[in-house]
Amino acid sequence: MRNVTMAVAVGLTVAFSATAVTAGAHLDAIKARGNLLCGVGTGTAGFNLANSQGKWVGLNVDVCRAVAAAIFGDAEKVKYVPLTSQQRFTALQSGEVDLLSNNTTVTLTRDTALGFDFTGVTYYDGQGFMVPKKLGLKSAKELNGATVCVAPGTTTELNLADYFRANKMSFKPVVIEKVDEIRAAFFSGRCDVYTTDSSALAATRAANVPAPLTIEDFVILPEIISKEPLGPVVRHGDNQFADIVRWSLYAMLEAEEYGITSKNVDEMMKSDNPTIKRILGVTPGMGKALGLDEKWVYNIIKQVGNYGESFDRNVGMGSPLKIARGQNELWTKGGLQYAPPIR
Repeated sequence: MRNVTMAVAVGLTVAFSATAVTAGAHLDAIKARGNLLCGVGTGTAGFNLANSQGKWVGLNVDVCRAVAAAIFGDAEKVKYVPLTSQQRFTALQSGEVDLLSNNTTVTLTRDTALGFDFTGVTYYDGQGFMVPKKLGLKSAKELNGATVCVAPGTTTELNLADYFRANKMSFKPVVIEKVDEIRAAFFSGRCDVYTTDSSALAATRAANVPAPLTIEDFVILPEIISKEPLGPVVRHGDNQFADIVRWSLYAMLEAEEYGITSKNVDEMMKSDNPTIKRILGVTPGMGKALGLDEKWVYNIIKQVGNYGESFDRNVGMGSPLKIARGQNELWTKGGLQYAPPIR
């Protein structure tokens, strides 16, 4: 019995030693480089888009900024790497980027076979269909025989085939990798339907319709045919970095729940609420647990804002998209956004 116990002890020692060698390797490289390499999309209004000044903005971009604020105390220490749906996974696996924050859907095979870790859900979404209004369609069930524009290497492509098969309909796919080329094909009439996440359809309809066409010329059909929980992705192998990405998103949600905003965070530092004191690092310990400065959450909220602020200015009522919070409302208000406690 003693020999077995000793063998187990030795095995655990070896395992912990190996972990100690690899733990923090990615994070150390990021710190040494002095910035975060963040893989974003190639241009979706509200989520990841370089504006007219060349500055990247959007809900996904704010996740990158939050992680940089947590690690460096500076949300601007990010280099953005635009990636297509087919490029993104290779870029993460090869180390070209540290993190993907580009509307990537959490799935079992991506989380396991591809060697990735998903670190939360930035946006709960679902796949939809957009068509020209002149077609007079009211339902996706009327799409039998349609030509459909879709991006390759996505859950969208797989869901499309499943939906048409399940409903005994046929379709002709028009598979195009670059999102701007997909939009051009759809708006030029090369395909009858554009299918992707409903948020991206709303963004396309709000921001990308070419003149003389208008928003009113296109309809998003009512059917949502899939679950698309979209979130940040990191490589297996550095739990500390994965924890920082995960808890940076959670911090934005916790801050919203407790009414901490970019405008009142300095005043909130004086709060007597023990939870708020822990969140903002007035009561120390949470930063140390992540290997960060105790003001990591303060830096995120001061420089980026809480989740609600980010949602509103990028995709919500403070943006041109005017997307309702819906499932992305806090759990306290009937939504799905729920962060574990910072304690």
